Amino acid sequence: MATFVDRVVLHLQAGDGGHGCVSIHREKFKPFGGPDGGNGGHGGSVSLVVDPQVTTLLDFHFHPHVKADNGKGGAGSNRDGANGRNLVLKVPNGTVVQTTDGTVLADMVGSGTTFEVARGGRGGRGNASLANAKRKAPGFAELGEPGDQLDIVLELKSVADVGLVGFPSAGKSSLISVISAAKPKIADYPFTTLVPNLGVVRMDNHTFTVADVPGLIPGAATGKGLGLEFLRHIERCAVLVHVIDSATLEPGRDPVADIDAIEAELSQYGGLTDRPRLVAVNKVDVPDGRDLAEIVRPDLEERGYRVFEVSAATREGLKELTYAMAELVDAERKAAPPAEPTRIVIRPMAVDDDGFTITAETDGSFTVRGVRPERWVKQTNFDNDEAVGYLADRLARLGVEDKLARAGAKPGDLVRIGEREFDWQPTLHAGVEFVPGNRGTDIRLEEKSNRASAAERLAARKARRVRSADEVGADTSDDDDFDDDFDDDIDDDTE
Repeated sequence: MATFVDRVVLHLQAGDGGHGCVSIHREKFKPFGGPDGGNGGHGGSVSLVVDPQVTTLLDFHFHPHVKADNGKGGAGSNRDGANGRNLVLKVPNGTVVQTTDGTVLADMVGSGTTFEVARGGRGGRGNASLANAKRKAPGFAELGEPGDQLDIVLELKSVADVGLVGFPSAGKSSLISVISAAKPKIADYPFTTLVPNLGVVRMDNHTFTVADVPGLIPGAATGKGLGLEFLRHIERCAVLVHVIDSATLEPGRDPVADIDAIEAELSQYGGLTDRPRLVAVNKVDVPDGRDLAEIVRPDLEERGYRVFEVSAATREGLKELTYAMAELVDAERKAAPPAEPTRIVIRPMAVDDDGFTITAETDGSFTVRGVRPERWVKQTNFDNDEAVGYLADRLARLGVEDKLARAGAKPGDLVRIGEREFDWQPTLHAGVEFVPGNRGTDIRLEEKSNRASAAERLAARKARRVRSADEVGADTSDDDDFDDDFDDDIDDDTE
C-alpha cells in the first residue's frame, strides 16, 4: 500500500482562553480587602513549520482533527491562569495552505518557515484588573475568548528543479534510480509508480533535484489515471524532461504522438508552457528502439527540442542528458530575481476609523461588525447584570450608541453583534453615569426602578437648600406684620 499522501483536510481548533476570576480578599480584621480575582490564561495556538525530515502528509491523513490546549482559569489572591500549550505541526517543504474554498493562506517553502494558522483565544480579565475609581469592587469578570476554529486544506507540491514526465512504463523510475540515489519501485507493468519520487543529482559543481511524476495518460488533466493527482508536483519544476519509450509494443504509440499527448495534458492543466523542455528517448539498448529513435530525432529537433538517446539499463547517454539538465537549471536560477528579506508592513488605523461598521438590514435590524465589539460580546457573561452594564458602557465609549442613532436605529430595534442579538435601549446607558450598587447588579438595568439619576438627586438637594425669591419675600412680609402688632401692644400698655 502506498504511504504517500499529498493532500489532506485538517480540522483545527485553537485553545480557548481561560475565564477571569471573581474574588474578594478576606482575612482576619479585614473582611473586605478589595478584589483579588486573577486573569485567565491565553489559549494555545496552532502553527505549521517546514521540517526537511518530513516528506509526506501521511500523519495528518490518519489524525485530521487537531486541537490545542485551553488556557486555565484565574483564581483568587491575584493568581493568573496558565497559558495553553501552543501546538506546532511539522509539514513537508512545498506545502500550500488554503481554505476549503481554494483561497491560498500560505505557500510554505524553505526549512523553518512558520505560519500561525489558528490563533488561541485571549484569557478573560479577573475583577482585580477591572476595578477602577468608580467600580472599586466589580462583581463580575470577563469570560475567556474562544479560539479560532476552521478547516484547512494542505497540498504538497514537490520542490524540484527537474520534472520527468511521460507515459506509464516509459522508464522514468529507472532513469531517476541511476542518476541519483533514489530507489523507487520498478516493475514491468503500467502505473508501477504510485507516488512522486525525488532524487538529488550531483554533477561536478552542480547539484539539483529531480522529481519522477507518476505516468500520465490522455485525459489526466480531467481526472483520468493518476495524472490529476500528481500534476501539481511539477508546478515548481524549472525544467521538464519528456521521457519517451522507444521500444513500446502498444499500437498507435510512437515518440512524436506521446509528446503531443503529454503536451496537451500539460497545456490543459495550465501554467507550464514557459518551462524549457528536453526529450530523453529511452530504451535505445533495444535494437528496434534505437532504430525508431534515429527516425524520429529529426522531427523532434525541428520542433525545437533537444533530443538525447539514452538507456537506463546500460547508462548510455545519461551523462550528456544530466549535464543538459544542470545547464538549464543554472540558467533558471541565475534568471530568477534575488530573494528579498521579508518586509514588515505596518498598517496603522486611519484617524477617522472607528474600528467597527454598522449595517442596516432589510428586516429593520442593525448589525455591528468589528474586532473589538465582537470580542467584548464573547467575553461578557450575560447572566450577570453588572457585566452587561459594563459592556454597554464600553460600547457607548467606542461610539456604537451614537453611530446607531445616526444610522436610524430607534429604541426597541434589533441589534446584532457577533452571535448575540439585543433590543436597543440607548436611554439605559448612553450619557448615564455609572452608579455602584450590589455586586453583580446594575441599577440601570432594573426595569421598574424608581431611583432618580445622579443629576436629578443633585437638583433636588439644591432645591431643598436654596429658597426661591418668592418664598423669601413672603416670609419677610409676615414678619413685618408681627412687628407692627407687637409695637401696638407696647403702646397700649404704656398708656
